[in-house]
Amino acid sequence: MEKTDLLHNKDRKRKLLIALFIFLALLALKAYLDLFSPNVVKVSEPKELAIYVNEQKQLSSVLFQLKQGKFLENQSSFERIANWVQLGDKLKSGKYVLSPNMSNAAIIKMLFKGRQQPVDVVFKYAERTSEISACFSNQLMIDSSSLNSLLSDTTYLRSIGFNSDNILGLFIPNTYNFYWNIDMFSFLARMEKEYQSFWDEERINLARDLGLSQKEASTLASIVQKESNKIEEMSVIAGVYLNRINLGMPLQADPTIIYAWNDKSIKRVTSLHTAIVSPYNTYTQLGLPPGPICTPSIQAINAVLHATKHKYLYFCAREDFSGYHTFAHTFAQHLQNASKYQRALNKRRVF
Repeated sequence: MEKTDLLHNKDRKRKLLIALFIFLALLALKAYLDLFSPNVVKVSEPKELAIYVNEQKQLSSVLFQLKQGKFLENQSSFERIANWVQLGDKLKSGKYVLSPNMSNAAIIKMLFKGRQQPVDVVFKYAERTSEISACFSNQLMIDSSSLNSLLSDTTYLRSIGFNSDNILGLFIPNTYNFYWNIDMFSFLARMEKEYQSFWDEERINLARDLGLSQKEASTLASIVQKESNKIEEMSVIAGVYLNRINLGMPLQADPTIIYAWNDKSIKRVTSLHTAIVSPYNTYTQLGLPPGPICTPSIQAINAVLHATKHKYLYFCAREDFSGYHTFAHTFAQHLQNASKYQRALNKRRVF
């Protein structure tokens, strides 16, 4: 009996060991599949599966984004592994893009290593530093209010060769490639670099030949930008303003009056508006205003640098509201053109 019991116990232990082995093998297989099986959803349409880790670096935020976006086939498997490897303690800020069929292990490795995806940041246009700050903070991790404060800091602006009037000229409308978590000072250093690259020796010399510094060229380009969205007209308009500057005539540019009032609702500049006391009132102040009234496009800047040489001193929007202008050599001609446009405005009841 004792021998039989012994054999029975041995058989029982062997079965338990086999069962334990099978259990551990299944557990290992489950862990392997959780780690290395594809877990990112397949998408039929072009769609970027991106998660953002901000300066707080919170795992809960990452998990929420994955769940909210329905990026994973098995959310719970990722959460188990993320907690097991203490991912929350090792997160690095940035924008991370998930590839189709990516495994949990690949996702975690990407987050561990901080292998973030660069961001194409589009900057098109702004009239105030607050608009610049809003544009870039909407596309990068930069805080809008902090950036706007820095762009008003006279000490900082002086250190990069600008002031609060002309800082708009630093920002050239274009598409830029950044890491999403770039800090504010590195971002502005990059903008300085882009500015210096844009204002190469050729452009500086073209501006100098017109009697302008590069900042003055940007200021004039901003007025041209506001006067017309017709690229083929911009160089002609630039020529009008250069003729006025050379003759000591006031620019009398309506866009600068609207800028001085900081009122985009003004559709028709009147004598009431031109009475404003402001360095941006080009009806009462000679020469260029102290800085740009918007961030001029590359086309507008190039239009100034390649301004058409002519004898026009006046221009007026066409009465057909096509966006084009009629140009004149004399004030008498200009009054006739302006009269047609004023009648068209009256007919449309634009006041």
